[in-house]
Amino acid sequence: QVQLVESGGGLVQAGGSLRLSCAASGRAFSSYSMGWFRQAPGKEREFVAAIAWSGAGTSYGDSVKGRFTISRDNAENTVYLQMNSLTPEDTAVYYCAGSTRLRMIGSTLMGATIASFYTSWGQGTQVTVSS
Repeated sequence: QVQLVESGGGLVQAGGSLRLSCAASGRAFSSYSMGWFRQAPGKEREFVAAIAWSGAGTSYGDSVKGRFTISRDNAENTVYLQMNSLTPEDTAVYYCAGSTRLRMIGSTLMGATIASFYTSWGQGTQVTVSS
């Protein structure tokens, strides 16, 4: 498994942007598909975005489509989440996760939204959006 450490969270005003980073240790990073999930107080964990191990496919939760972009740099063992047009509803702890179970079927990254498919998790980074 890979070990994951998130960074880049913080406090931002509504309409602003943040970029989260997730640094992975271990030489197996390039074989992992990577995802971002978030959890707000009193709410269930929510899928945000995922990217295939090759970077060839991505998947986004409906609430972030068009605002968030996931990317990865396998040479740097890092995955990113660029978050634009943030709203107070985006306030949550954001978790990075890794999976070897996701598969590209056509243009669809199958399994991306299933948290149990991810075997490696970071400790989370807090994102707070003020109104």
